[in-house]
This record gives sequence, C-alpha cells and structure tokens, in this order.
Amino acid sequence: MTKIRTEFPYETRHEDVRIPMPDGTLLYARVWRPLTEEPVPALLEYLPYRLTDWTAPRDWQRHPWYAGHGYASVRVDVRGHGNSEGLPGDEYDATELADGVAVVHWLAEQPWCTGKVGMFGISWGGFNSLQIAALAPEPLKAIVTVCSTDDRYDNDVHYMGGSVLGVDMHAWAATMLAFVCRPPDPRYAGEEWRERWLSRLESVEPFIHTWLSHQTRDDYWKHGSVCEDYAAIRCAVLAVGGWHDPYRDTVLRLAEHLPQDRFRGIIGPWSHQYPDRGLPPGPAIGFLQETLRWWDHHLKGTADDVMGEPLLRTWISESHPPATVYEELPGRWVADPSWPSPHVTPVRYAFQGEHVVVDSPQQTGIDAGRFFPFGNDADLPPDQRDEDAHSACFDFAVPPDGAPIEILGRPGVRLHLMTPAPTGQIVARLCDIAPDGSSTLVTRGALNLSARYGRDRAVDAQTGEWETYELDLNGIGHTFPPGHRVRLAVSSAYWPWIWPQPDAAGFTLDPAGSSLTLPVRAHTDDSVTFEAPEQSPPLGVSSPDTLEGTRPERLVLRDVAKGEWTLQVDPKYGGTRVYPDGLEFTEDAVETYTIAEDDPLSARTRSEWTIRLNRPELAWDVRVETRSEITCDADAFHTSDEVVCREGGEVVFHRTWEKRIPRTAG
Repeated sequence: MTKIRTEFPYETRHEDVRIPMPDGTLLYARVWRPLTEEPVPALLEYLPYRLTDWTAPRDWQRHPWYAGHGYASVRVDVRGHGNSEGLPGDEYDATELADGVAVVHWLAEQPWCTGKVGMFGISWGGFNSLQIAALAPEPLKAIVTVCSTDDRYDNDVHYMGGSVLGVDMHAWAATMLAFVCRPPDPRYAGEEWRERWLSRLESVEPFIHTWLSHQTRDDYWKHGSVCEDYAAIRCAVLAVGGWHDPYRDTVLRLAEHLPQDRFRGIIGPWSHQYPDRGLPPGPAIGFLQETLRWWDHHLKGTADDVMGEPLLRTWISESHPPATVYEELPGRWVADPSWPSPHVTPVRYAFQGEHVVVDSPQQTGIDAGRFFPFGNDADLPPDQRDEDAHSACFDFAVPPDGAPIEILGRPGVRLHLMTPAPTGQIVARLCDIAPDGSSTLVTRGALNLSARYGRDRAVDAQTGEWETYELDLNGIGHTFPPGHRVRLAVSSAYWPWIWPQPDAAGFTLDPAGSSLTLPVRAHTDDSVTFEAPEQSPPLGVSSPDTLEGTRPERLVLRDVAKGEWTLQVDPKYGGTRVYPDGLEFTEDAVETYTIAEDDPLSARTRSEWTIRLNRPELAWDVRVETRSEITCDADAFHTSDEVVCREGGEVVFHRTWEKRIPRTAG
C-alpha cells in the first residue's frame, strides 16, 4: 500500500515557466520549488508526453515530493510537443539532446539553484537522461534512469536480435504519430495555439519511414546509444529496471561497464512503470525515498551510505504458475558486489536426441504477451503449452531431492542448424515446467539468421550447410524448484513480436552440437530491504471511462477455414480523464495483428487512434484520428498512414502517406 505523504520538511509552490533555447524557441516547463531563501539543487524530467495532461497524474506523485524535500523539481516538454514551441523531430535527435543540455545549464544558472542538477525519467525520459549524461554538461552531477536502454538498435522497440519487431516497431510508431499530432492547449499556450498546431501538423512525418529504412545497426542507431562510449558518462548513474520490462538488460550492461564509484543498479519484478506506483507485478518499493538518498549524496553532499550499497540489488522470483497478471510475485532481494557477479557461475546443459525439423506455423508467438507490460490484466504471457507444441523442446529435470536452480543474468543458447533458405530467424524461450505440465515463460531471445556475425551487417545463411548460431536470452532472476523441469523451446516463428522472413522455411536442429548455458547463482543470505512506497497527494483526476469493459485487452480470433489468426489489442493507456483545470481528455486505441498460419507474406499490422481534447469553458474541442498499417511482400514493406484532425467538428488537416521500403535485413 502506497503512503500518501502530506507533511514535508519544506512547504512548496509551483509555477509554469518558459525556458529559452539558444535559437529563441521557448520550452514549456513546470517548476515545483521549496519555500526557502537558500538555493537548492534542481532535478529535471524531460520528455514529449505533455506535462499539462498525459503525464500530469504521474508528475504530481513525485515532483512535489522532491520539492518538499528541498529540491527544485522541474518537468519540461520536448520541443514541438505539449505547449513547447518549435517543431517535433525524431526521437532523441540531436536537437532534442542539445535542448536538454541547454535546459540543464539554464537550471544551473537560476538564482534559486545551487548550480548542481540531477536528471531522471522513465522510458523516453530515462533514455535522454543517459544520452544527455553522455554529453557531459558540467552542472549535471547525477541521474536516475528507469526502464531505459543504452542500445537503441537491439534493445528498444524497433529490432530484436536483428529482426524487425512486428509488434512495437508498428505500434509505437503509430502511437507517436497520434501523439505528435495533439495540439497545444490554449489555456497554457494562449491564442497562438492553433497556428502552432497547424505548423506542427505540416511538419509531421511518420517515424516508421525512418525506422524501417535502417534495418541494420548503422550510424542512425548508434546516435544516442551510450553503449558506443560508456566512458563519455561522467556523472553518477542509478539505473533501475524490471524483469517484466524489455529494457532490463541495460542495467546489467551499465553495471559491467560504468565505474563502480559512480554506479548503482536495481532490478525488481516490475513492468514498464516507476517502482513506487504499485502496479502489477509487485512488490513495489519506496523508490522516491531511495532516489532521495541518491540526490542527497550526489547533489547536496550530505553524509549517506548510498554508495555503500551493493553495486547491484536484484529480485529473484520464486517459481510461479503461468498467469497474465500477478499483483505480487513471490521471491526475494539479493545483492551482488560486482557484475559479472562472483556469485554467478555459467552452467552448460547439452542437448540430447536426434535431428529435429523446426518449422513452426506462423501464428507461433500469439501467446507471447505484451512487449511493453504496463500492469494491465492481460499483459503477461499465459500458459506456454500451445507455444511449446509448435517448438522443439529440450527439458532438463531439477531432481526432486536436490537443490533449486537459481539463475541471475542472461542465459546463452548455442544451436547447430541447417537451413534450406537464406533467411529466417530463431526464437528461444526458457520456460519453467511444473509437475502438472503447466509452462511458465521465464525469458526469451531472438536472432535473425542474417545477424549471426553482428547486428551491423546482413549475411545470408549458408543453405544446406551446418552452421552454429549463438544468442543470449534477456536477463532474468528466477528459481527453478526441485521436481520442476527447465525447458528451452526453439521455434522458427514468433508473430507478432518478430516480423516473419519471406522464406520462413524453418531449419533442422542438431542436438549434438547445441546447448543451453544458465547463469546459476549460488544461494546467499542477503539483507536487502527497501522502505514502503510513498508519494505526494494525487492530482485529483477522475476517469469516467464509458469504454471500460466493452473491449477485451487481448482477443485472439481464429478463422479455421482460412487458417488465419488475428490478435486484437487494446493498449489501455488511460481512456477518459477529467482534470481539475477542466480539461476532458479522451483517447482510444486498438491494434490488430493478422497472419495466415502457412504464409509469412500475409502478415499485417493495423493501429487506429482517436484522441479528443475538450475545454467546455473555452468552447475548445479538438480531435485527432490516425490509422497506420504495414504489409509486406518478399521484397519490401508497405506502410500506409493517415491523419485527420478536427476542430469543433471541422476538418482542419488531412494527410495520407504510402511508402514502399525495401527489405534488406528485415
């Protein structure tokens, strides 16, 4: 249970300001400050998700809390978003990062600031915290990056193991198309809101065009990927992730590559959320208190043992039955003094058996769960028995009278294969098999056959010849108990996570040259504890959502005669919200993924968004409607996007895009 704190060491106030950029563009910001004559350090959260509406409920949970503890806590909208001036750009482009550096310097120069700045954020805000840290502005002394990545190509929403992510390459590009078309709010932007909105709309280009045009790890993806030069990061870094978030491996890589005297990492059981919010799966922790210790040490120099904490504190889950949501997972916290950890030993498990043909039907992966779990009821993978039936499975028993197998880190897979086609992919899932036969997905990984020599190139597979392929699965902390089985399931398809290759002919697997390596952790008795979560009082947003309950979160439809499978997803980002300042904000989205079980070229994605912003007191009523689709043939992806914007029922903007993008590695 999250405690709502109402009494703080400082009384606070907040004000909205405009921060000038070197080119004269004004970025919209909200500043919460303690009422004190003494200057204080500043904390910055910087992202495009609109501080006056979309992130406002979340902002009010933490920014006033930090201000009440003696910090100026600042939330800034990226250029071209929300009520900031300027035109929107690509995610994490050079302008966004240069603006972020300018904001850091502006904060440091304010009379109410000591000159020391910290930066924090989750997802986009966590990404640019790392990226701006790598640009090393002098006032930036520490960051807290949550659910973020150091590698924009292979650990984001675009590619996985060199394969195109069908699910979030499409869904996030479609989401951002809808988001970037939202107008400034006249209550905060003034009479110029309409002119600025139309100017933005004229500049819009769907992100999918750029993302699909870079199918290997080229310079486009290296920009903003701090793994290119970890040494560029000179400030202190607290990296936080969740085992049910796709970015958790970043914490492990940062733990390995950043100096121990200015890095600490935490990985809990969480989804793509701040760890104090109490959204499934828990348990939640006192994240704000933990970060306050970080800020106090690095920005105020107060005596604290925060750097005396273990380098890495992680949650190791106990075995649990498969389910699409868990309020709390069983498990425990452990501590490791370094990474790689002296407590972890790689243990190799060799495969047994005869050659096996792996030719999975194209709907394999329909039970993968959501790529970005947010704590909703249908986010996590259900029982994997159907998926296992479409895979080659290799089981290793945990003796009933033996010790449990506890793993922490990234399992490795080595597969000896022969493929009849030059293209294809490998998907490997690690599952926990209970005595009743239920299969709980533990972690997974993928490899585009053409990426076996590196993500920066595409090399066709040698058809009709045996080759060895190696891939790492995503990191995990998990315990396999006595009497259970460790299963590695290998498939040649994983829709809609992985976009199928044109040939999709599967492969033959030779068990004699194949193996699974688990990062087995010796059991230690660690005393890792966190305070219970607390937040500042909520903003007071109501949600009279008339759509609630009318559409399933995830619906699978099978046309038996056609052999066609359709997955319909409601991402449930927020529905209808009514804000204390009078804004009525409504959004509705549905994603559809379709494929025929025997035809990889039948893959199709579709996303539809409707967003309405209404201020009855200002007679302001605008609507954004978008449609995005991707189909393919053997040689190219075909994207189709449409935007319709209305003001008071009148169409003020309508544009469509049709683009053919050649398939190179994807």
